[in-house]
Amino acid sequence: MTVWPLSAPPPTSGLQAMAALVAGLGSPGFADAALRALHAAQLGAASWSVYQLRPAQSPCMFLSASLGVVDTTHDCFDAYRSGLYRADRSFDAVQPGSAAVLRLHADELPSRRHREAIYQRHRLVERLSVVQRGVVANGVQADGLLAINLYRHDHQRRWSDAELAGFAGLAPLLLAVVQRHLALAAAATNAPAAAQRTRLQQRCPALTPRELDVCERLLLGWTYDGIAADLGLSVPTVKTYRARAFARLGLHFKSELFALCLGGAVRPVGRCAGRPLG
Repeated sequence: MTVWPLSAPPPTSGLQAMAALVAGLGSPGFADAALRALHAAQLGAASWSVYQLRPAQSPCMFLSASLGVVDTTHDCFDAYRSGLYRADRSFDAVQPGSAAVLRLHADELPSRRHREAIYQRHRLVERLSVVQRGVVANGVQADGLLAINLYRHDHQRRWSDAELAGFAGLAPLLLAVVQRHLALAAAATNAPAAAQRTRLQQRCPALTPRELDVCERLLLGWTYDGIAADLGLSVPTVKTYRARAFARLGLHFKSELFALCLGGAVRPVGRCAGRPLG
């Protein structure tokens, strides 16, 4: 594995690619547009992903796309999130509070299970990453680790030294653009989510924070698996919180939850004024 700091100046083609990335900030098609822009910068990745590793929680993938190949990024991440991430030491070279570029060949992965379940099964041969690791305070990694990963597949050659140098120059801009896009996407999501949470609390003050967390994500269209991964819970536990919340709200179906939050005036449910259940 090769690791180097973010320091080289970006090439002209890279700056043009970053301009295309900036134009797509906050848009639903950002992941696909970004991968095409990286192609224009002569980096030639067939797929890419952006995910976060957080202490004592399941990883969360924010963005992914493929170009010229069948998109298996979600299958790869499902395998990674199923437990492979716990033994992943491939980002350990990045120090807390710093960012770096890493290049990893598939055969350099120390875990055979990781190599077989993701790289061999989905024909990935090389990963090129820019990684930002949060600061550790009191033994806890505050912001986790954000990884922007570009992948080459088995029909592609490995990255050349010139391409690696070009990526090192682009990496600080790429990291800043991706972080800005995630912030914009979060703001767009959190504004209505906050209003929905307030509406649910007005309807039933006895709802617990976890029940509100689950209902918020249901309203955003998340699956039980996605909610469980995001909150660090098991799927059965998520379903238990959902059932308790629906009981307090007097609901039976998810469609009724949508109707409640998109409806008119909010009237508190009488039985919710008391002590929370469970």
